Amino acid sequence: MRIELFEARREDEPTLANLLQLYLHDFTDWAEWDVEADGRYDTFDLDECWDNPARHPYFIVVEGHLGGFAIVDRGSAVSDDADVWDMAEFFVMRKYRRRGVGGEIARRLFALYPGRWEVRQMAGNVSAQAFWRRTIAAWTDGRYDEATPPRGGVMQRFVSG
Repeated sequence: MRIELFEARREDEPTLANLLQLYLHDFTDWAEWDVEADGRYDTFDLDECWDNPARHPYFIVVEGHLGGFAIVDRGSAVSDDADVWDMAEFFVMRKYRRRGVGGEIARRLFALYPGRWEVRQMAGNVSAQAFWRRTIAAWTDGRYDEATPPRGGVMQRFVSG
């Protein structure tokens, strides 16, 4: 299976916004979110992906088809530590899950950004928690720690590279 990772560009913002709707829809399996009056989920400002040099948006492409996206941030989302890589968003479309796509993309991003990492999951997202524990344990030979971030959920911390 051919799995590719491409950095998203500003002109890709509509595509990223569309994928973000699918991503947010997946959260309704465990989060009580509703769509707005226009039938879309309320989303964050994607301009930050291009205006903020600490944000790094990527598209996941599988066999030539969009398969998801990832956004890596420089700086902790839970502390003032600016020297941490944060997996801010990570989405693999259901069609490509449990086929090695997510693990391959995570490994590529960990290699692309060596250093200290934090990866967070929502409390109810037990499948994401299992995925990240398995993926990070394999990447680090089990050398990671786990904590509960201030807003709840689960967070793994480790060093890549």
